Amino acid sequence: MAVTDDRRGDAENRRGWLDGVRATRTGRMTLKIVIGVIGAALVIGGLLLVPLPGPGWLIVFAGLAILATEFAWAHRLLEFAKKTLSAWTDWLKRQNWPVRIIVGGATLAVAAVIVYFALRLTTGVDLLQMARGFLT
Repeated sequence: MAVTDDRRGDAENRRGWLDGVRATRTGRMTLKIVIGVIGAALVIGGLLLVPLPGPGWLIVFAGLAILATEFAWAHRLLEFAKKTLSAWTDWLKRQNWPVRIIVGGATLAVAAVIVYFALRLTTGVDLLQMARGFLT
């Protein structure tokens, strides 16, 4: 019993702290600005990382989740994105193996093209030319 009471007390203290911040007009506005800046930075950073291999979409969703704590439009957008992602994964699960392999291959091909152009444009390394050199 004491453990649950302590946890409930901690949650109430955290909620009380945010309620205290939101109680004043200045605090409410400051909280919205801070949440907006942090969330927007994560969403923009995640969108920049989407074409590269890595957690780009995860960062976008994290930024939307942060924005959704203060903004109703972000909450609606996050719910739409979750429903769309769930519908896509449910559709893919219902497909037979050849379709899954084609989707996986297309995903890998797009990632390979993105990595190729990212390396070529940023470092000047041409992977296709290097591969031709190894083969000849």
